[in-house]
Amino acid sequence: MTSWQQVPLPWKAGGLLLGLVFFAAVLLVKPIGVSTQFVIFDGILWDAVDASVVVPSEEAKSGFTSPNAYLDKSGGKYAKSVANPLNYGFVFVIAMMAGALMSALLRGGVPKSERAMPQVWRANFGDSVWRRYAATFIAGFLVLFGARLAGGCTSGHMMSGMMQTSLSGYMFAAGAFLAGIPLAVYLFSKEG
Repeated sequence: MTSWQQVPLPWKAGGLLLGLVFFAAVLLVKPIGVSTQFVIFDGILWDAVDASVVVPSEEAKSGFTSPNAYLDKSGGKYAKSVANPLNYGFVFVIAMMAGALMSALLRGGVPKSERAMPQVWRANFGDSVWRRYAATFIAGFLVLFGARLAGGCTSGHMMSGMMQTSLSGYMFAAGAFLAGIPLAVYLFSKEG
């Protein structure tokens, strides 16, 4: 058995650990959510080439304002995050990526045969690496667009929201599964 084929964490233990992490996050800081940080990252890049995107303001509740309506939301809260990106949410997203990398490295890396596409992808869509990359990019874009349109992502709405018994969290989860399961069955009808 290679390091990649290790026995996975039992779902009950994984669920309990995830619940404890979410509880600790809410108790110590705030509910977890990540999709807003992609908007903040866009703002950081924009601000790097145009210094007028985020400016200090004594009138704004956050101390910052922006001519961009989205960044100026909530009294300039997002503009403040662009101006001072080392905040909880942005560091959390960076830590998630670092944690995924560390996990892959500790498990011995990702085998080259699995890097480009899993067997279930090959069975349904063929061996084109570029088709896999294009589909992954488009899917990621659609998910992020949908998350911003919904005002939050799966971690914010579904996981944190349901943990706080938010009606929008339950509605989001129902919608995600009602759309995702039939789509996955349709797209991946052949097993790998």
